[in-house]
Parts: sequence; structure tokens; C-alpha cells
Amino acid sequence: MPSLPEPSADAKAHSQQVQDHLRADIAAQGGWISFARYMELALYAPGLGYYAAGAAKFGPAGDFTTAPERSTLFGRCIARQVAQVLSETGGDLLEAGAGSGKLACDVLLELEKLGTLPERYFMLELSGELKERQHATLTAHIPYLLGKVQWLDRLPQTFTGLVLGNEVLDAMPVHLVVRKDGAWLERGVSANEAGFSWQDRPIVDSALLQAALHLEVPDDYLTEINLAAPAFITSLAERLQRGALLMIDYGFPHAEYYHPQRDQGTLMCHYRHFAHGEPFFWPGLQDITAHVDFSAIAEAGIDHGCELLGFTNQANFLINCGITDLLAETSPEDVANYLPLANQAQFLMSPAEMGELFKVIALGKGIDTSLIGFTHGDQRHRL
Repeated sequence: MPSLPEPSADAKAHSQQVQDHLRADIAAQGGWISFARYMELALYAPGLGYYAAGAAKFGPAGDFTTAPERSTLFGRCIARQVAQVLSETGGDLLEAGAGSGKLACDVLLELEKLGTLPERYFMLELSGELKERQHATLTAHIPYLLGKVQWLDRLPQTFTGLVLGNEVLDAMPVHLVVRKDGAWLERGVSANEAGFSWQDRPIVDSALLQAALHLEVPDDYLTEINLAAPAFITSLAERLQRGALLMIDYGFPHAEYYHPQRDQGTLMCHYRHFAHGEPFFWPGLQDITAHVDFSAIAEAGIDHGCELLGFTNQANFLINCGITDLLAETSPEDVANYLPLANQAQFLMSPAEMGELFKVIALGKGIDTSLIGFTHGDQRHRL
């Protein structure tokens, strides 16, 4: 990968530790691990993985920029949807994978303006380093609201309110499968002195095999199957007493995800704001993601007692939640402040940027009113 920025000496040394850890795991498993296991270790190995170590990840100094890092308009719109759900159901707000803490700041500030602050704002975060970063962000921007925030390292047994996840599902480990000569194989990872390499084996995991057998695709078709994301939604649905799950991520309905022409899958890596498809490049220093199969997410929630409350693209959701009204709060004559906001709104809603690729799905229990985020442009029929 000669076109990508060269890591520092310290970063290279850290990546070498991650590679050694991966090689040891591969050796312990008999010389082969699933790609899901490789992705899990590269991203989440304690003290080593991309999300478990201390490197910057979000914003200009990191590897990618999320919507909350781009604009406060994003969090303010989400807060309006949160306010509607909490006003009907009561309860608390739980954010899974809270990143830098920027979204929590924006949501809490807007909920305060709306007079609908929850009693507690839970942040489900497994990374100790990210917990510290989130705490620092909240302390710097909303210290007087810090008392409402509680960090969790596991899901509560029961929950009432709203669960929020922005770009959480795409970072969950995925299996790679490939169809050859009419049969499905799992593409995993082996290692040698030169590095890591792909190796295909028959699928032995029954759940993975069943998922693959349901795909109607041609030979030489490589794709991902995410078993972790539906399992996560299942866990949330089982614990939800009343309220909603609101997930925002990039992805497609099932038929589009596994379109015959999408024969190389959606796996993508992010390093210093470069997107590429090489997950063996500097393990531990880059993000690894795959798009979300939103049909599988909907099915997992419905199968465990939830109702599908809405599905649409990010542009529709933000418009429904009043992004244009928020933008109108700043006069166009105030060019210095209005123009940056207008550019941010354009980035969030443009089909060429985040507006179409990013989707929003809501699943819930005990909600009798239609959610404002899906008033126009609801696309549940596509799932």
C-alpha cells in the first residue's frame, strides 16, 4: 500500500504487537481463523486493537469523520426524535459505542433546550481509552450535565427509553464467505513470516452456513455475513420493555446488499482518511468496516417482540426532524456563521455524501404514535 501515509515508528511498533498477537491466536487455532475473529482482534483486542488502544480515530486528526464530528445539526435532529420517544415512554437514553462523546454533547444540549432531559444518559462503551475521551469531551463542553451520564460495560437487564447507535453495527466483526462451484466456503486468515494471507475452508458454523445457503448469487461471489449485528439487536430487543431502538449506519436492504453485481462485498478499511480494501495493512492502526444488511436488523428486532417503526435514508430523517428549521435559526446574511452550517447540512444530506448511503432504522415496543423521523420518505417496504 505505498500510496497511504507512512505510520510513525511508535505506530509501527504498536502494529507489530498486534500482528504478533494475531499470529499467536492463529497458531493456537491450528493455523487458521475466521475473518470475523481477525477483525475482532484487530479492532478490539484489549490494549492492542484499533478501538482499544490510544490512537486518534475521529475527526481531522484521526482516520475518518462521523456525522456528529461534522456538524452539531446531526445531534440536534436526533435529539428531536429522542424527545418524542421519551415524552411517550419515559425512561432513559442509552447510546451504544459513543465514539468521541460529541454526539452525546449535542443531543443533551438540544434535549435541555427542548425541556426533555432524561434522568440518565447511559453510554455503553467497552474501550477504556474511549471512555476517558468521552468523559473529557463531556467535561469540556457540558460539565453541568455530566452527573446525568453513566458508563456501562454491559447491557442492562431491562431498559425503558431509547437506545441510540450511530455507526456501531458496521464495526461489528463479519464473516467472509465465497461461492465456488456451487458450494459455499468461508474465507479466513492464515499467517506466515511474510504476513497474513487468505485461505478458504468449508463452512462449519451452522448459523453461518444457513445464512449463506439463503443467498441467491452466482459462483465466484465474495461477500460478508454479519452474525454479530443481528445478535446485538436481539439482545437489545429482549431487554427493551418500552421504547425504541434507533440505529444509523451505512448499508442496504438485503436484496441490494446481496445483489449479483456486488460480487466483492462491501468490506472497507479507513486509515488517515483514505478508504481502501486491504485489512492486512498495519493491523491495529486502521478501522475495518462492512455495510449493514438492514433487512437482517429488522428481522432480528421483529422476531424478538419489536415493531418496525420506520426505515429511511439519512437525508429524509434529518429533514423530517427539522434540520432546515435549525439551519434557519441562523440568518443567511450572517455569512460567517450561516455558510459553514449550510455546507454541513449539505454534507449530511447530499446523495453524493451521507444522505443516501446512510440509513436510519427504528424498532420499538409500546409506541402508539408515528415517529417524526419517518413522516415522509418511509421505506419500510424495501426491507
